[in-house]
Amino acid sequence: MVPAADRLITPTPGAAAEIAARWNRTATVLPHPHVVEPSLLIARPRPHRDGFRVGVHAKSLRANMAVPPVVRVLAETVAGLDGAELVVNIHREVDDPAAHAHDPALMAELRKLADRGALTLRVHDYFDDQLWEYLSGLDLSVLPYSFGTHSGWLEGCHDLGTAVAAPDCGHYAQQRPCLTYGHSQRGGLDAASLDEAVREAYRTRPAWRASTGDRAAERTRVAAAHREIYGELL
Repeated sequence: MVPAADRLITPTPGAAAEIAARWNRTATVLPHPHVVEPSLLIARPRPHRDGFRVGVHAKSLRANMAVPPVVRVLAETVAGLDGAELVVNIHREVDDPAAHAHDPALMAELRKLADRGALTLRVHDYFDDQLWEYLSGLDLSVLPYSFGTHSGWLEGCHDLGTAVAAPDCGHYAQQRPCLTYGHSQRGGLDAASLDEAVREAYRTRPAWRASTGDRAAERTRVAAAHREIYGELL
């Protein structure tokens, strides 16, 4: 796809550098626009809560998710932080023997941790706009990816003011402000760096959040750039 494209767009300079190195192509770097509509939650104040909630959403176990090792580290770290809790969400099909995503071993491990009080396990269908309520209710969202480049989930968290701990395998840290930890398909999980990322979020409570004005201006710039690129191609 990359060699065949007439023009290339990517959200970060790191990805553009990789494209240049691997294919000798120049990519235009444009930020990912907002994913939460201003009329929903982006302009609202964050709900006030006591405590510190760390969340992992395993979804339907995408290929780039390494959930068990991440959750094990988080359970141990959170147990040592006063007033902290770990919440793991997962789609119902992972618990359904008839579904392609069924993973009984993972579900058994998560339930064992939940029974010990190490985490709260929530099994449910796909979120709709409830996703934004879920993310707003977290103090830290941990992305359990072992490979990947950019994340729409990270954009949603930035819209809502929820801190993110992202792996260092892609270009997440260039996409939006976030904490990082060592995690890659080749090198595995660096448990110490994940532990430190959670503790840093607990200590500092980072408040990175997009403003409606900045997002509106960004959307205008991105739209103008896309219009110019498509106009030149046509």
